[in-house]
Amino acid sequence: MTMPRREVNHLKPLANTPLQAYFDNRLQLADVIDQVLRQIGPADLVISTFSTSDAFIRRLHRLKNEGLVKSCSLFLDLKASRKTVLLAGFIKSVFDAVFLCENHSKVVLLKNDSHHVTIVTSQNQTQGNRMECGIITTNNDIYQYIAHGFLQLKTAALPLDRL
Repeated sequence: MTMPRREVNHLKPLANTPLQAYFDNRLQLADVIDQVLRQIGPADLVISTFSTSDAFIRRLHRLKNEGLVKSCSLFLDLKASRKTVLLAGFIKSVFDAVFLCENHSKVVLLKNDSHHVTIVTSQNQTQGNRMECGIITTNNDIYQYIAHGFLQLKTAALPLDRL
């Protein structure tokens, strides 16, 4: 069985495809977030990752300046805190809240008045040009379940300002 060929940087319309996957070494998480925001409009984001990068933060900063990101919270792993400290000033200028915790999940929640979108991905917020896989869904039950998990994670998290 061969994989269906997907154009790079082109997700299917979320309105018609409530569940879709990607498996590609050319599509980066920032591309996926950008495309989802352009489909659903401005949204609040919650992002979790083990590690982030300057390039990812710059891309999110551009989306925020364009008005597509209304607010954004970030959950980062404590083990990656050395790298986080180096980017702390830039991270604080882009994200509204940053939490350090025991986290290896790579999830993005996007929410506005009419959409709840969940992206679960294998990719950290770094660009390695390796095969990455992700699932995008508009299923509200999945969104709510993961959002609840973030609320629980937040109670044990260390705010970046306390690092």
